[in-house]
Amino acid sequence: MRWLVVLGVVSLLPTPQAPTGGRVAGRIAILEKRNKPSPDLGAAVIYLEGAGPAAAAATLDITINDKVYRPRVVVVPVGSTVRFPNTDPFDHNVFSASEQNQFDLGLYGRGEAKSHTFTHPGLVRVYCNVHPKMVAYVVVTSNRHYAQPGVDGSFTIENVAAGKYRLHVWHERIAAEIVKDVTVGTAGLGDLQVALDARGYKWRPHKNKDGQEYQTNAGYERY
Repeated sequence: MRWLVVLGVVSLLPTPQAPTGGRVAGRIAILEKRNKPSPDLGAAVIYLEGAGPAAAAATLDITINDKVYRPRVVVVPVGSTVRFPNTDPFDHNVFSASEQNQFDLGLYGRGEAKSHTFTHPGLVRVYCNVHPKMVAYVVVTSNRHYAQPGVDGSFTIENVAAGKYRLHVWHERIAAEIVKDVTVGTAGLGDLQVALDARGYKWRPHKNKDGQEYQTNAGYERY
């Protein structure tokens, strides 16, 4: 008698977990001088302060091009690393004097990239020690409950557990960050309408990394 033996491997895969929590959604609007349309609604940042799952650390780029940081605003969870590649044909010195996230990458030239890892939550203002009008913003969050709106101002934060939170809305042209206590139900929280007032916005110069005024050759940068 001939026996047929079949050998097989059974792979036990984890069952995908359904998303838990509700959706926090809404829209922001920015009041402008003479009721002009807002060109940078997508540069706002919305996040929830409170208990929440941590997000995996990430690595992303803010590229220096034509004396501009691109993108100008990014949001990253704690532990993330941001690279600053220089594509300009001259040197830059990326630095920040923001408390708990201070750093200084020193001078470096075209084709080079230096990076910094952000270990504390908060708003980080990033400047260049050579060019006083260069600025970028890194918003470092303690959980994964954050979003940046679309060009129409709408935003959505998914899978938020029911509970009490502090809703933060930040934009660089607003004098003070909006902070509001909110309660998220099991079905989430929708139709949040946030109005930001930028009508009094004025650019304000900052100091260089040594706390001194920038030296710009009598007002004209050499490059």
